[in-house]
Amino acid sequence: MTDIELHPNYDHLSPDVVISAVESLGLLSDARIFPLNSYENRVYQVGIEEAEPVIVKFYRPLRWSDEAILEEHRYSQDLADLEIPAVAPMQFNGTTLHRFQGYRFAAFRRQGGQAPEQDDFDQLLWLGRLLGRIHNVGGTTLFQARPTLSIQRLITEPAEFLLDNPFLPQYLKPRYQELINDFSSRFQSAFEVADPQWIRCHGDCHIGNILWHRETGPWFVDFDDCQNAPAVQDLWMLLAGSRHEQIAQFSELLDGYEEFNDFNRRELQLIEPLRTMRMIYYAGWLARRWDDPAFTSNFTWFNTESYWQHHVGSLEEQRMLLDGEPFSLF
Repeated sequence: MTDIELHPNYDHLSPDVVISAVESLGLLSDARIFPLNSYENRVYQVGIEEAEPVIVKFYRPLRWSDEAILEEHRYSQDLADLEIPAVAPMQFNGTTLHRFQGYRFAAFRRQGGQAPEQDDFDQLLWLGRLLGRIHNVGGTTLFQARPTLSIQRLITEPAEFLLDNPFLPQYLKPRYQELINDFSSRFQSAFEVADPQWIRCHGDCHIGNILWHRETGPWFVDFDDCQNAPAVQDLWMLLAGSRHEQIAQFSELLDGYEEFNDFNRRELQLIEPLRTMRMIYYAGWLARRWDDPAFTSNFTWFNTESYWQHHVGSLEEQRMLLDGEPFSLF
């Protein structure tokens, strides 16, 4: 086992190492390197002599197995093979997953674009159509090495980590624990009633992972969190604004989606539970990464007393929302 695998950090990932890793693929770098926004992994744009730059992603050590990463790669390639606009990794020497000085990495072509407009109904209709096609592919089989969305993984495990480590102020822990117990029970029942079909999903399908090109339209990127999940997991994160606005947005997404795929309307009742689960998981994710200097320098607002007060207050607001009218279409 390498030093990096024993000590999972990015301390040795210097610009020289990044360039050398790219050149190990047979490419010739022009030595221009630009770090891109990414905290879980490390992602760089690297200039190539007399060619377009490539995007290189260095996977966080110990996070995924090789098999899980390769499943991610195959999924995005399956979509690209059907001319669905998903950016899949480039292949070199017969593989998409590479190693250099203990790091695992993949290279992608650079895709231009900007985030879609969440209040542009034409764009939402287009995205709905594409997600319907994506889920047709995702529904053909399930991931074997990648995770499955679950209450255990998104609520129980992050909550236990927060409660077992010095993050939450002591006086907030009883309120937090009571909320976690309530949500776990409620959401188990919600999933049983919804009885969703589990499919391969993008898993983190928010507007930051979609690049809208003015000529070619939307491109789906960053399948790093792809997982087995209900179809609604790839739809609800595209919503924004008031409940009324979100219902209108979802209706437009669904109009496009159902041109290519069926949608189980019972999954609508999972939208607020999934939103709540993401809030809990996100706080736990930040806590687990708090020894990474990239997190402490970029998330300076985290792990303060005011943050935890706001977090618990937001979860209580979510419970009130769950007690109210369910998410339903016009």
